[in-house]
Amino acid sequence: MGQTVVGVGDPKAVKKFSAFLAVDTPKKSYVTSRLMGKEGSSMPIQQVDRLENEAGDTVSYDLLMQMTMQPREGDEVLEGHEQDMKFYSDEMHIEQMRGGVDTGGRMSRKRTLHELRKKARRLQSDWWARVFDELFFMYLCGARGINSDFVYPTTYTGFAGNGITAPDSEHLLFAGNKAKATLLVTDVMLLAEIDKAKTVAETMGGGAGGGSAGTDGNTQTPQIQPIKIDGELHYVCLMHPYQEYSVRTSAAAGQWLDIQKAMATAVGNKSQIFRGGMGMYNNVVLQSHRNIIRFSDYGAGSNIAAARALFLGEQAGAIAFGSPGTGLRFGWDEETRDVGNRVIIASRTIAGIKKTTYNGKDYGVMCIDTAAKAPNV
Repeated sequence: MGQTVVGVGDPKAVKKFSAFLAVDTPKKSYVTSRLMGKEGSSMPIQQVDRLENEAGDTVSYDLLMQMTMQPREGDEVLEGHEQDMKFYSDEMHIEQMRGGVDTGGRMSRKRTLHELRKKARRLQSDWWARVFDELFFMYLCGARGINSDFVYPTTYTGFAGNGITAPDSEHLLFAGNKAKATLLVTDVMLLAEIDKAKTVAETMGGGAGGGSAGTDGNTQTPQIQPIKIDGELHYVCLMHPYQEYSVRTSAAAGQWLDIQKAMATAVGNKSQIFRGGMGMYNNVVLQSHRNIIRFSDYGAGSNIAAARALFLGEQAGAIAFGSPGTGLRFGWDEETRDVGNRVIIASRTIAGIKKTTYNGKDYGVMCIDTAAKAPNV
């Protein structure tokens, strides 16, 4: 019986494996599987889809500021006292990214092309998930840091013209109310720091609330909006495992059990926000990930190891895709080299990632810098 052979570059295989890659990668990425939602959803990362079917390499999005006018009373004339609608805008650029694998020569492969495609798909979907996660952590933390296991070098400053920008002073907290130059090795992540961050978030922008961004008339700082899950309001605190260790070991007897129980019994605990979480404290969902950005130059001697936890509300960051020509978010390319001896399988996407900023200030994210070192050091 003859065997059907789908050759290198066959359109059927290209389309099929482009679709596989588009499904696999978001599932494997920590950020996209737990923190991302469609534009307009109550999630920390907003997925902006407008450029997938439209021409262009830039997408803009607006923040409508809350009204601050004093109401007119009795028969006071309203005409001429109406408040202008005030918008702040942000924009993000998209660019192509590519990666690929060399499957080797005929004698080293000794496998069918179909098996090579499956292996290349698994390898590259893992790689793309890693790339997107690293980008999100760098952009949200506003720094590349010293993390040694990144695919990106420590000199990386961003792509597609979307610069990695440091947090502004209103959105950067230090453990123990210190500063970078005065941080001590004992200024580690504690539950008190989460309490402090939540208080700052809830009173930012003058303390206005009620579902749309509040604003202080002088600072024009939008309030960090909590994430709405089945009618309940939550924030997310995403910390490095070293910071998680400090929180766990400093908690009072029985307190950590209460923190885990609070998450297990919370309304909406089936939400992706809760998946894999450490627990919940003061309505803040606690998460931990190794890609949280780390530093080594804090303290008076510039020698204290530190990490930058993320305190997240709605719309802290955004991602946009453009179709790579296949109608999908990923493209799949195959070609032979060395007179047909080697098969190269590559993948590509057109995307942009950015921390959301309005009026020159961060929106939806605060950073908490603390001393953080390995427990066995």
